[in-house]
Amino acid sequence: MPNKHNLTIPFAAQDFQKALLTWYDAARRDLPWRAKPGVSSDPYCVWLSEIMLQQTTVKAVIPYFEAFLEKWPTVQELGAATRDEVLAAWAGLGYYSRARNLHACAQAIAQGGFPTGETELRRLPGIGAYTAAAIAAIAFGKPAAAVDGNAERVLARLVALAAPLPRAKPSIHSLATRLVSEERPGDYAQAMMDLGATICTPRAPACHSCPVWAFCVAAARGEPERYPERLPKPARPLRRGDAFVVVRMLGGSLTILLRRRPENGLLGGMMEVPCTEWIVRGRAAEAASFPATNWRQAQTVQHTFTHFHLEMRVFAAGFAEVRAEAEAFGGEWAPLKELPRFALPSVMKKAVASGFEALGIGPAGAQVAGKAAKSASKVSTVERSARPSTRAGRK
Repeated sequence: MPNKHNLTIPFAAQDFQKALLTWYDAARRDLPWRAKPGVSSDPYCVWLSEIMLQQTTVKAVIPYFEAFLEKWPTVQELGAATRDEVLAAWAGLGYYSRARNLHACAQAIAQGGFPTGETELRRLPGIGAYTAAAIAAIAFGKPAAAVDGNAERVLARLVALAAPLPRAKPSIHSLATRLVSEERPGDYAQAMMDLGATICTPRAPACHSCPVWAFCVAAARGEPERYPERLPKPARPLRRGDAFVVVRMLGGSLTILLRRRPENGLLGGMMEVPCTEWIVRGRAAEAASFPATNWRQAQTVQHTFTHFHLEMRVFAAGFAEVRAEAEAFGGEWAPLKELPRFALPSVMKKAVASGFEALGIGPAGAQVAGKAAKSASKVSTVERSARPSTRAGRK
């Protein structure tokens, strides 16, 4: 019985590969983790970049990749770092489960070396089907089908696939497997990424510049933007919560109260200022939860996660004013000058910046909060912290 996912390919795979790779040889992007032509890829760079690129743009990843490589030039050095050091270096990049898995994976690789096959790679922490295929193809020259969001889009348009995502994933993967170049699998994988990122874009694709337009059914029909079709996304609910910024002078230094979030779940293992639970609630419940008058109400923080929007009121105070509440929160007192070594996610940096402003803490607070100090009043910043998917935004 034929596989129902085996779509008809109305052209020779070799012709498609030749056209794509000829274009790639002339137009390939120069990226810090990408080996130069004729040079073997560094598996460490390939793996590190692929983990960072999950659901994150190339532009956002480059400074993080370069900072990681400068701090930990080898996988052995990354594995020898503490998890808190890795989380702190990752802060702001989102999807923090990636950072925890990255550290665990580095420790495993430092002990046992890099596996070269997809099956073995998938046994490592944080490496799923796409990442395993990308590493196998790019770093080790295996003919693996690396299907990220860009490849999904290119392939769906190539055959004008009517089935919507995510239902169409098996068909797209079957098609991808039959088109992989066995002679140049690494270049082929990166060519597909580049094609989707620079030409076969989600909107206004440059079909007139596409090296494989002659093979594309969607282009021939004049409706490339129709594909890939997708099922409607559920609306993101609005959750609300409160954050409490407490400062205290200790040993002549200004400190802030921080505590660690639970290991499992959203922002697991990261540091936070004390917070209430983030829940869907009405204004009446919100008004009833207003804290005692010793707290100064700061500017409310808006933030967007993958599956929900967050509106978080921020309250700030000195320790002497709210001693009982602060002691009940628990946690540790972190000197402001040492905050960069703490793994504070972007949403918490926003809360800190908002609280500092309410307390009149000037330049030092702005420096600690970094870029988040400027964005604390903005409506939202997307921060993805759940399990990553392969619909990456590699632009």
